[in-house]
Amino acid sequence: MKPPRWAYWIMLPLAVALWAAIAALLETPLLPTPSAVLGALWQSLQSGELQQHLGVTLRRVLISFVLAMLLGALLGVWMGRSALANALFDPLLVLFLNLPALVTIILLYVWFGLVEAAAVLAVVINKVPNVAVTLREGARSLDPRLEQMAQVYAFSRWQRLADVWLPQLFPYLMAATRGGLALIWKIVLVVELLGRSDGIGFQLHMAFQVFDVASILAYSLAFIAVVQAIELALLQPLERRASRWRDVGAQHA
Repeated sequence: MKPPRWAYWIMLPLAVALWAAIAALLETPLLPTPSAVLGALWQSLQSGELQQHLGVTLRRVLISFVLAMLLGALLGVWMGRSALANALFDPLLVLFLNLPALVTIILLYVWFGLVEAAAVLAVVINKVPNVAVTLREGARSLDPRLEQMAQVYAFSRWQRLADVWLPQLFPYLMAATRGGLALIWKIVLVVELLGRSDGIGFQLHMAFQVFDVASILAYSLAFIAVVQAIELALLQPLERRASRWRDVGAQHA
């Protein structure tokens, strides 16, 4: 059950007010006031640094997200529909699910150098297993009666994919999409912090070196705001569409 929208308009202002009160009470640069963070954010906007580094990070997130979703979905559906593929790849899936993202990032940087391809590949490797696990469960839950119907009416491969599989897999795709976006942007920041010379993660690293907490919070809040906007404007409407058939079915039940 999702919380009502009005809860955000109560709890978030209260959190900001509490933050401002504590910052004013402590009077330390290690916890700047909200106004100081907004000042740092405005300064970065005026200089153009925020737009530049935010664009670089979003580009990496988009490329990594598309590759991870595509590869993970193909692998997951294959494993869900083929007992042989599941038996062969399940041990590797468990291995990569338990492999820390930091280890993957460090190894790829050591093997391939501090290059863009290594950064993107590290993110993809960390996300593909999660997508595959989710889509594997979706492929296993496909209704066999619909498969029989598709055979009776001699559906082509494309018709079976578009009209039988995708509608049933759509909720699982949405779950993998939302989880993927939340995970990928966090890994991208670590990748940038460790081995890139641009992006939000790089800026956080530079601010950390001089204990510029206001800039750390400013860049973090700006990126969180963009990701939250994607969530509200794109992912939540798609999720409501994905669950609409269940609501219709419950009404007719």
